[in-house]
Amino acid sequence: MGKLVGVHGAVIGRYEREEVKPSIEMATQLAEALEVSLDYLVGSTDILMDKNIVAKILDIQKLKENDRQHVFALLDAFLKQTKLQSIFIITKPLNKWLCYLNIP
Repeated sequence: MGKLVGVHGAVIGRYEREEVKPSIEMATQLAEALEVSLDYLVGSTDILMDKNIVAKILDIQKLKENDRQHVFALLDAFLKQTKLQSIFIITKPLNKWLCYLNIP
């Protein structure tokens, strides 16, 4: 890890043992090396964001408002379809069981 951010491994060990705190610049470099957000690294969140997803979100933010709305509409439609498919997969065996029991 030290090689990735340009410090001696002993320094990383001191950070891990909380003997010293890294500067904000070093913490940023560590987060980048670990491919996590700075918030995740310092424990402000337990949500680990995929860097590819974050990059896509940043790209979407750069779009014109109308184009963003189209992207969101497509995303909403896809997510609804996925949820419906998962509900169907779950309820299909239940429907068979209810038919077997002759329950409408």
